[in-house]
Amino acid sequence: MYQPSHFAVTDPAALHQLMQAHPLGALVIQGEQGLDANHLPFEFDAGEGEHGVLRAHVARNNPLWQEVKEGQEVLVIFRAAEGYLSPNWYPSKQAHHQQVPTWNYAVVHAHGRIRVRDDARFVRRLLATLTRTHEAAEPRPWKMADAPRDYLEAMVAAVVGIEIEIDRLVGKFKLSQNKEATDRQGAIDALQAKGQIDLAEAMQDPPSSVSR
Repeated sequence: MYQPSHFAVTDPAALHQLMQAHPLGALVIQGEQGLDANHLPFEFDAGEGEHGVLRAHVARNNPLWQEVKEGQEVLVIFRAAEGYLSPNWYPSKQAHHQQVPTWNYAVVHAHGRIRVRDDARFVRRLLATLTRTHEAAEPRPWKMADAPRDYLEAMVAAVVGIEIEIDRLVGKFKLSQNKEATDRQGAIDALQAKGQIDLAEAMQDPPSSVSR
């Protein structure tokens, strides 16, 4: 990924926060038919391994788990708020017209090595963790125990777990850090007016480009 220094973010806390806030990652592998991508909700465990571990599950009918080799290098892409920026939003454009359209976004690339976990116990624990995390905001959180036991066992048997030990994280937060403060604020105001609040808020206080 192209990394201009003013957009590069290496602070682990900022990278972890994006991954946890936007857990639907695109898992990219080199399969038997070439490059393949699967979009999966991941559990991120920052406390395991040097850079953390990602866990997810795929349908047993998905050929991914049979195509990957133990320890094969893979890439998972996590993406946060993104959006188009018009040159007309910059006050400086009115003065000298030296602005062009662009697109702002924040992404984290997790590079690591994959391991297949065709293990019902692993899958149950993973599903329980994902359920607790994503049901937490519901007024009456659904629990795995709410489902009939035989039905739940059939669902568990229909999926296969995967685990990725992360070797490195690469973060790029392109949030107009290279613009003058007045131009950046003009873009923020325009995004807010269009209802793109998440991107506008991210641009208000982008993370540092260096680790802390």
